[in-house]
Order: sequence, then C-alpha cells, then structure tokens
Amino acid sequence: MMVKALQFQLYRWSWKPLTSISISSSLSLFPQFPNNNHNPFLNAAVTPRFAPFRASSSSSSSAAVPANVRSIKFCQWCGGSTKHDIPDGEEKFRAICTVCGRIAYQNPKMVVGCLIEHDNKVLLCKRNIQPSHGLWTLPAGYLEIGESAVEGAIRETREEANADVEVISPFAQLDIPLIGQTYMIFLAKLKKPDFSPGPESSECQLFPLDDLPFNSLSFSSMVVTLSLYVEDIKAGKPKFHYGTIMKRPGTSPSDINAYTLDYHMHT
Repeated sequence: MMVKALQFQLYRWSWKPLTSISISSSLSLFPQFPNNNHNPFLNAAVTPRFAPFRASSSSSSSAAVPANVRSIKFCQWCGGSTKHDIPDGEEKFRAICTVCGRIAYQNPKMVVGCLIEHDNKVLLCKRNIQPSHGLWTLPAGYLEIGESAVEGAIRETREEANADVEVISPFAQLDIPLIGQTYMIFLAKLKKPDFSPGPESSECQLFPLDDLPFNSLSFSSMVVTLSLYVEDIKAGKPKFHYGTIMKRPGTSPSDINAYTLDYHMHT
C-alpha cells in the first residue's frame, strides 16, 4: 500500500519530523506515538490521488437513498467509509468514498446456462444448494471473468450435471432488473448420453416436454425459459427470445409465479 510504503521509507531516511511531507491526521493507518512530538506524520496533508467528490447541485446528501440501491459502507479500494449521494453530472445514487473519492458502480451479474434436449427430453438438475434447495433448474450459474458466455454455459453444465455439451445457438436473454441479473440461455446437445449430479446438484434427470416439473422449478427465469421453449417446439421451431422479467418487489426467489414478462421480442 502506497501510504505504508511511504511510512517505511520515511523511517529509513530519517527519524526527524519531516515538515516537507504532510499526511492527513485523519488517516488512522499510522501507529500511535506515546508523545505527539515524536510523531513525524502529525499536522500534514498528502495530495489525494483522486479528485474530491462533488455532489450534484440537484441532489442533497440528506435525500433518501432508493431501496434498489445496495448499501455499501466501506470503499473496496482504500477501506474508507462511504456516503451515498448523486455525483456531479450523474442521475443515480452511488456509494462514494469519503477518503479517496472513488465511486463504486454496481453492475448486473450475468447468469449463463444450457437448455439441453436429448431424445425429445430436457435435462434438469435438482439444486443441492440454497436458494431454492430441492427444486429443479437448468444447469446454469454466474459467468466468470476471462470466459465467454458460451464457455461459461458449457462449464456450468459440466459442473452441475457432469455433462459435456455442444452449444447450438442462443435461445433466450432475460433481464431481471429487481435483482440485478441477466440470463443468457443457450440451446445445446449432449456430446454423449452421460450425465450425473455435480456437487451443487442432488439429481439430474431428462424430462419429456409434457412432464416438465413447472410447479417445482427453482426460479421465475426457469419458468419463463421452459415455457417459451415448449411453445416454440409446439409451433415447430425454436426462436431467439428477449424479455424483461419484472419481479414483484418483496417476493422470494422461490415465488416463481410472481412476475410478468415485459418487452418480449423474438426472431
């Protein structure tokens, strides 16, 4: 850490008070000295690496933070305390560090997975973890840094169902603004008819389309995806779908029918 490195260098160079370098007395990272006369860091200030935060003239620090803004109490870069306000030139509340001035932007997470058809059946996994423990889902999970959406979907399928798949085409992109998630589901086929539960699954099973467990699915995203797929197959051909799942505020992930599908578009 730069401040600690500076402290170390100052001790190496001289034990005398250094008036030419000033560090803010509000920084509590330095050791406490029994006698302030021996504290070479007292009464000084270092120029901050980031410009001080300036709130928008249209905002007020006392304004109520919207419920959909996640509270962040400490800066992920320097550990300083944060305040929630609207930065100058922006329109939304952000968590701004009161020490280094950095702004913590919150971005949606992408969930990727595969809808695998084999012999006119769909492969589902029963979740062995929370949330929605014991309910059925497509093999899917969070995309990781350094991989494409297709690579992530293949990896999640291997982890949850011990199955090697070939991705055929994208099937659905579903945004869920309330929980900050975007789903990208791909149509895929098994390279070989072998699968078994991974650590996050207790069972893996192929379900005929007429016997899909809609009352025991894990999330609204699974209900929407499988419903669209069944409709497409009955119509003769899978399409690519986009839609926004609007969850009712205050509902739990297991309340799978508390939603509407808005902005639905398809090829």
